[in-house]
Amino acid sequence: MSSNSLEQLKAAGTVVVTDTGEFESIGKYKPQDATTNPSLILAATKKPEYAKLIDVAIEYGKKHGSTPAEQADEALDRLLVEFGKEILSIIPGRVSTEVDARLSFDKEATIAKAKKIIALYEAEGISKDRILIKIASTWEGIQAARELEANYGIHTNLTLLFSFAQAVACAEAKITLISPFVGRIMDWYKAKTGETYTGETDPGVLSVKSIYEYYKKYDYKTIVMGASFRNTGEIKALAGVDYLTIAPKLLEELLTSDAPVPKVLDAATAKASSVEKVSYVDDEAAFRFQLNEDAMATEKLADGIRKFSADAIVLLDILEKKVRA
Repeated sequence: MSSNSLEQLKAAGTVVVTDTGEFESIGKYKPQDATTNPSLILAATKKPEYAKLIDVAIEYGKKHGSTPAEQADEALDRLLVEFGKEILSIIPGRVSTEVDARLSFDKEATIAKAKKIIALYEAEGISKDRILIKIASTWEGIQAARELEANYGIHTNLTLLFSFAQAVACAEAKITLISPFVGRIMDWYKAKTGETYTGETDPGVLSVKSIYEYYKKYDYKTIVMGASFRNTGEIKALAGVDYLTIAPKLLEELLTSDAPVPKVLDAATAKASSVEKVSYVDDEAAFRFQLNEDAMATEKLADGIRKFSADAIVLLDILEKKVRA
């Protein structure tokens, strides 16, 4: 048996991804991939060691924008790419870079922003195959991702995913990877019921298990990557799932523990499931109705978009002050 819980998790067949914008943490835990979002980038930019990345972004923004607001917007895109570029120098796999959450209900603007981010990476000599463009799992976001995957060969990571309907629509759109938010699902149920959940009874864990089972049953190639964990119990209860993106604090707990992490999820077992197939292909109304029927998913999707949008605005304000200086 491997020496620690983190290595056991990897041995169970789960690809470990770091959920951080901090390079030191990424190097320490040796993940395959890494994910970022505006909140993580905002936290990282407050540390002096990342000042040089901001300087590069500001210089770029001043050259490519007319007004201070435009310059800040250009600088933000470049800042995301600068973080991604540094992360890719540490990891062997892919980094996820997020489209501005304020575009979550604008399909064409999402496509344009994703193409722009990829062009910035390619200008730095980084292949689009090493990038996952993160997009919120709205109907518009899923359709934008469908076109990016099919027409431009741009790989996507559909985030803020809380419901089975979102997962089905993503699979049918042939998305590369989805990020169901385990901890935020549990947060909602805990607030509503007052109950305390174990890893096995956790509503977020059960949601990911059902999605994983459905994907394997019907041979969907979309990768299931559990995200947003509150404790290692949730992580261990998903051992064997395709990918897990984990914050440094929980990675450290796994690294320093020798508690057993047996494989829980298995593709062959999932194949034998009796789950029935459903479809939302070209059926926006059915998708929206099913999402609306899930109060937790509706509330958490909206809340997540608001929070990521707010952090993007804070970042833009910081950058605009710097371009004006």
